[in-house]
Amino acid sequence: MESDPATACLQESERQFRLLVAGVTDYALFMLDPAGIVTSWNVGAERIKGYKAGEIIGRHFSCFYTEADRAEGLPQRALTIAANAGKFEAEAWRVRKDGSRFFANVVIDAIRDDDGTLLGFAKITRDITERREAQDRLERAQQQLAQSQKMEALGQLTGGVAHDFNNLLMIISGHAQGLLSRVTGDKNVRSLEAIQTAASRGEALVRQLLTFARRQSMDPRTVDLGQTVAAFRDVLAGSASGRIALKIDIAPEIWPVEIDIPEFELALVNLVMNARDAMPDGGTITVSARNAELDDEEIPDRLVGEFVALTVADTGTGIAPNIIGRVFEPFFTTKGTGLGLSQAYGFARQSGGAITVASELGHGTEVTIYLPRSAKPAADMAATGHAKPARGHGETVLLVEDNPDVKSVAAAMLEQLDYRIIAVESAAAALNVLKSGQPVDLVFTDVMLPGGLDGLGLAEAVRSRYPRLPVLLTSGYAKALGARHGLPILRKPYQLSALAELVRNCLEGRHIPNFSPP
Repeated sequence: MESDPATACLQESERQFRLLVAGVTDYALFMLDPAGIVTSWNVGAERIKGYKAGEIIGRHFSCFYTEADRAEGLPQRALTIAANAGKFEAEAWRVRKDGSRFFANVVIDAIRDDDGTLLGFAKITRDITERREAQDRLERAQQQLAQSQKMEALGQLTGGVAHDFNNLLMIISGHAQGLLSRVTGDKNVRSLEAIQTAASRGEALVRQLLTFARRQSMDPRTVDLGQTVAAFRDVLAGSASGRIALKIDIAPEIWPVEIDIPEFELALVNLVMNARDAMPDGGTITVSARNAELDDEEIPDRLVGEFVALTVADTGTGIAPNIIGRVFEPFFTTKGTGLGLSQAYGFARQSGGAITVASELGHGTEVTIYLPRSAKPAADMAATGHAKPARGHGETVLLVEDNPDVKSVAAAMLEQLDYRIIAVESAAAALNVLKSGQPVDLVFTDVMLPGGLDGLGLAEAVRSRYPRLPVLLTSGYAKALGARHGLPILRKPYQLSALAELVRNCLEGRHIPNFSPP
């Protein structure tokens, strides 16, 4: 007996629907009975979950959940919600046949007959692992950008404050040095020495602030990291002190790096002291290094290429997760000045690298500085002596400084060294002096000057118009200075001996200006 046309159409529609469901590969589509037993299985489910139909039909769908989720009763909770509300939807981790996990978007719909009796459930699962990973990468990038912008803003503020503070220290230190050569009496000398000591401590603090702000003038040298740390071991051991063992594990095959040695040593001391403070009951600090080829996903600063990773690890108390993102901010501490990790951060960034911290409460902390591999051979670490610098012979120094108090101090120090001084406040005034034909043997200029021409611009103009006239720069901080421009720079606040040595070197041709725009 032939079926009526309506029945035939319905049967054909159901057949096509089954074929459609069976052929879908991007979604796992299958049915569950009211108890959660799998009753059908499509090719998409096989692809995503790894089970063939004969392996999974008749089994409970809870096998797709993680062990922890099963222990919490989540499979039954999902069916209960779907039965009561008509639908359950979630995004969570699921488990494949081989035990691997994937992140899934899951929808469970309750299926009922015309009388409302629950017949079972239709379940749709989609693998969204790649989407989740992309979202995670985006969120990490946004967090890193926000952190970078915050640190950059802090650096701008810190650099400006430090530059002004350096001028104040220059005035205090300079006058104290001048008075020490003239006063008598033990009490007066002790007072001036106390002022000098306080100024030196202030200078050290400002140096760390400027390093954090990446505005510290750097004098990089290519070194063997193992030799450099070994030469500095006694200082590190003294910084650790107490019941703390210091271990250094740097293999000979570690690549050379190009660093400013004093800044590196300061950063390393800061890291060791920070590790020491995290171990009040004693423990072990390990300084180690490894060669690392990085891609832009490995560390937050997205470095790419060959780096040396120097790690300072401790066995201390660890850092709480809610503050670990702030440890490199200036003054974020209740101990000391709060500038130790900030200085290490600035050193790493200004050296072309990065710094990371990993910690777990009760299980210690690891701070790693990534330094770019240098293609140059390592320099000889042998110490070289420095002869006592000679005094002047009445040469004329054109002093360019806009701060009147700093100008007064610098002029007094140069006069104390037997130099004749012409002092002006701007680059334009300095060029007018040179244009007038007054004899000048050296231009000594601050980098930060008012008007349209700063100290670098003045140096370029002098080189162009008076190529045999040496230029000496000074600054509380300096971006893009040093060897890249061929210009000597004296860091503020400076000591009389350092000023005497650099001025003498410039006048005797040991520093030849070779300025080129950045």
